[in-house]
Amino acid sequence: MTAPGLPISPDLLATLKTISTSTLTTQLFKRGLANVFIQGARPLKTGQRMAGPAFTLRYIPAREDLDGIDVFRDPGHPQRVAVERIPAGAVLVMDCRGDASVASAGSILATRMQVRGVAGIVTDGGLRDAAGIARLEMPAWCSGPSAPTNLIRHHALDLNAPIGCGGVAVYPGDIMVGDDDGVVCIPAHLAHDVARDGAEQERFEDFVLEEVAHGASIIGLYPPTAPATRARFDTWLAARIAK
Repeated sequence: MTAPGLPISPDLLATLKTISTSTLTTQLFKRGLANVFIQGARPLKTGQRMAGPAFTLRYIPAREDLDGIDVFRDPGHPQRVAVERIPAGAVLVMDCRGDASVASAGSILATRMQVRGVAGIVTDGGLRDAAGIARLEMPAWCSGPSAPTNLIRHHALDLNAPIGCGGVAVYPGDIMVGDDDGVVCIPAHLAHDVARDGAEQERFEDFVLEEVAHGASIIGLYPPTAPATRARFDTWLAARIAK
């Protein structure tokens, strides 16, 4: 289920990876979307960026007669199917109801997804073998390390259906962007406009940071209400482009 809009190109995803989640949440707020930041999901390793369409997995509470250790022998188990079916470049987004008392995946499944070209993992639950996952090139965001198996608390159910992750509605095909602050969910039909305006916002804020670092007041600068601010920014930007 993907929202209508322009195709999500590799160039667009590459641009989104360069834009901070702070900027992206601001751009989405300007468009009326306030609840887009996955609460509780933190990077296992800082310095990594991610952008890709959501491929979702939903967990409901486990039940002892259905979730014994032998269920993993079933090749149709939804968690295992998700790992083998998620497309290259997509992000596995897991709905764990905010319960990080057990893991939602571990290093073996994460390694398999990295080999398959998956762009990243996002969960509002825990991840086991967290140090091993952190050593992968594929980034992961979670609510924290958690050793116990998911079967203790989670029953894998829906695959690639709308979910809630960290209090945010995530639809398959939404664009997930992650950085050191966390992960933002961008409706696919807004991705092009958000990327365009977000890149412009980041350029302006780079200018503002330089101004403030050299002693400028934020009054009239941020936001740029003083007429001279825009002229100084245009001169600054032209100089950067010329380099």
